[in-house]
Amino acid sequence: QVHLVESGGGLVQAGGSLRLSCAASGRTFSRYNMGWFRQAPGKEREFVAAITWNGGIIYYTDSVKGRFTISRDNAKNTMYLQMNGLKSEDTAVYYCAAQTDYSRTVSTLGSRYDYWGQGTQVTVSS
Repeated sequence: QVHLVESGGGLVQAGGSLRLSCAASGRTFSRYNMGWFRQAPGKEREFVAAITWNGGIIYYTDSVKGRFTISRDNAKNTMYLQMNGLKSEDTAVYYCAAQTDYSRTVSTLGSRYDYWGQGTQVTVSS
């Protein structure tokens, strides 16, 4: 069983920054590919960023490239999403997710992730 807990969301003005954290349980966190997804009101879940277990491969959706940075600290069992230059369209509930199948390559598809956090709300005001 993998438990994921997001934190760091909140209300921020456009152009501001937030740093989201995802704390994961278990000693095998360091072997999991991880991802960030978001879901805005009335919209489907959207891929944001993903990172392999060792940080060797990173993917971003085009809309956040250059503004967001995904990272992880395996010693702390924690993944981060640094969000700079926030825009109103970034408003969403942000979820972290873990891919526990070691044989799978890191994916942008939510269906490839096995465990999800409860989400943290990010609201960007204009």
